[in-house]
Amino acid sequence: MAEQPVRAARFVDLDPPTLYALLRLRVDVFVVEQECAYPELDGRDTEPGTVHLWVPDLGAAAPVAYARLLLDPDGTARIGRVCTARQARGRGLAARVVRHALHLAGDRPCALDAQSYLVGFYRGLGFTPAGPEYVEDGIPHVPMRREPGGRR
Repeated sequence: MAEQPVRAARFVDLDPPTLYALLRLRVDVFVVEQECAYPELDGRDTEPGTVHLWVPDLGAAAPVAYARLLLDPDGTARIGRVCTARQARGRGLAARVVRHALHLAGDRPCALDAQSYLVGFYRGLGFTPAGPEYVEDGIPHVPMRREPGGRR
């Protein structure tokens, strides 16, 4: 079966239907499914350095996996909002999107805040814990980091 390529675009390059679909996927997973009432639209989506990455479903335009790549003030690349639609889980799509984000980050160190149950997943992508576990919006998280030259 053919794989849909990972697509990437900055905010200014997203057409309204695509932007709506990306935000809908994020809200469906983080706000509705995980029952977290938090400011999903945090202002970082529109930053000039932000890249939105997604995989559309085969035969459809709707995204089924997503991540965003940010640039922190210290030059660290930050990967966040990694999610996969419920019906598309188990196909390796989140790993594909994160690997693509790592490729775009190049030789920058990368950081993310993993939900604790996903620490093993991110270890498999070369990340290591970078601080103690903390709770955000009722969900345990672990800060993680991947230094340049880490396993891809």
